[in-house]
This record gives sequence, structure tokens and C-alpha cells, in this order.
Amino acid sequence: MSKTLVAYFSASGVTARLAKSLAETIGADLFEIQPETPYTDADLNWNNPKSRSSLEMKDKAFRPAVASRVEDMGQYDRVFVGFPIWWYVAPTIINTFLEQYDLSGKKVIPFATSGSSGMGNTNRELEASCRGAQLCPGKRFGSGTGAAELKSWAEQF
Repeated sequence: MSKTLVAYFSASGVTARLAKSLAETIGADLFEIQPETPYTDADLNWNNPKSRSSLEMKDKAFRPAVASRVEDMGQYDRVFVGFPIWWYVAPTIINTFLEQYDLSGKKVIPFATSGSSGMGNTNRELEASCRGAQLCPGKRFGSGTGAAELKSWAEQF
């Protein structure tokens, strides 16, 4: 029997609400990707080129440390990975998260939140971090997306 995980990183709570709704709707386990060093409001100021998030996103090799790990990633066949869009891609902490595990044979399905940006180059940027996995096309959702829309989307995987 296949088992599903919804893992998410949320900077402001929007992605957290969506991820919790998705997990509840499809009967998946839920895991919050938390940075070892939490982000402050100043860290998240994308208008400041010297803010932590700006510096991380400029260096594609940067991998912020993750505070904890999924105990048994091997039990999951599908892994939905949620995050806010930063600079038209996933925050680099998502790469850190994915690179911690052997994802061979798993489906990795990105989903994102954003006020206006689309998925941009997200899959291209995540591909190398998903070695051995089938990286499925991602989708951006608005903050008000309902459970029925999430369920309909998730069922294709």
C-alpha cells in the first residue's frame, strides 16, 4: 500500500495552511521543514540585497541547515513538497531537505504559494536534488485554495 508525505517550508504561514489542508484532504502524513536557524522578518526582506534570504538565493549552492529529519522516508512512495516561491524558484532549504534522503523510486511533487509569481524555473532548480526520483510538474496555488481543488490536483499523482 502506498503512503504519502506532505512536507513543507513556510515563512509566513500561508504555505503551512495549504500543506495542512492538502495532507488532511488526501490522508497524508505531515512534516514541517524548519530551518536550524529560524528566519526573522529582516532575514526575509527580499528588498534588501544583504538580507539572509537574498544572499541564500543568490548562491545556488547554498544549503541552509534543516532542524530535523523525517524519521523513515523509506515508507513513502509520494512526497508532496510545499514552499513559498522566492525569486521564481523554491527556497534553497528545499534543496537541503531533498538532498538528505534517498528518493529513488519516489514521486516528488512540488507545490507552492505566491502572491503573484508562477513556478518559474522551480523544477529545473530542484531536479539535481531529487536523484533517482520522478520529479513531477509543480503547481502554484493561491492562499485561498480550497480542499476540493487540492484533492483534484493531488489525485493525478
